[in-house]
Amino acid sequence: MTATTVKRAVVIGSGHYLPERCVENSEFTATLDTSDEWIVSRSGIERRHFAAEGENTSHLAIHAARAALEQAGINAEDLDSIIVATSTPDMTFPAVATMVQAEIGAHKAYAYDMQAVCAGFIYALANANALIVSGQAQRVMVIGAETFSRIMDWTDRGTAVLFGDGAGALILEAQDGDGSTEDRGILSTDLNADGRYRDILYVDGGVSSTATAGCLRMQGKEVFRHAIEKLAQTADTALEKAGLGSDDIDWIVPHQANIRIIQGTARKLNLPMSKVIVTVQNHGNTSAASIPLALSVGVANGQIKRGDLIVSEAIGGGLAWGAVVLRW
Repeated sequence: MTATTVKRAVVIGSGHYLPERCVENSEFTATLDTSDEWIVSRSGIERRHFAAEGENTSHLAIHAARAALEQAGINAEDLDSIIVATSTPDMTFPAVATMVQAEIGAHKAYAYDMQAVCAGFIYALANANALIVSGQAQRVMVIGAETFSRIMDWTDRGTAVLFGDGAGALILEAQDGDGSTEDRGILSTDLNADGRYRDILYVDGGVSSTATAGCLRMQGKEVFRHAIEKLAQTADTALEKAGLGSDDIDWIVPHQANIRIIQGTARKLNLPMSKVIVTVQNHGNTSAASIPLALSVGVANGQIKRGDLIVSEAIGGGLAWGAVVLRW
């Protein structure tokens, strides 16, 4: 009887990039009715980074891509596909991913963007996993990159202080596993959406509607209520699909939106905060970039190690939400 082998999408490299300009909470006190204490107590955010004038989402993505390639020890020509998750592309088209592809010299890779707002990186990981499992790609680079500073209403203290710019990248490679929960790579995914709640988190502009970029609008209390419930649910579902439970988790690497959402989700999963990678204090909410940023920082800090079981979950405008279970 021959052993069964399955194709797994295994992480072989990670990298991230933050713009040079670091903005402390104190910078907002001159123009908004707010304070460092108010911002930290409600969000956990202490600082965030903003892209410089002329520094676009593609530029951030390219930096993160190069860092991931260096860590993986491969060349850009070895990539079969590049997927960029972003809600803040440089242009309406072409895709940011094609700009990354050209700049890093990944001439053999097909490239495209995915848009699921803060859940974008989870959706992109699931898509990359499907490409690898189906044999359509051997190596896929997945990038989350955002310049949310370009769509903020700087008079709205409920949103202006929450978001930042940045990029993170993972490289996934097809490797054989035995089909067990001990395999490295993506073990399960869970994706969800409910457009009935689109009005609680959206941007009030667009190509077809206003021909403007618009500004972000959010009903904070409603988003908070949905976030904790849906993030815990999708994490549980993804774990169940993988045949695992919360006791098996080494790290939760959640979307870094708000420390209270992160803490609430951990409580619902009956996990201590010591098992959660938290970067929101230094980066703010970087939307689709927040999970790959946190993963890369976790690796750089020596927290995430080969063989660790990781659950990542995110929710964003749409509403769109989901989770991925992977063994590093």
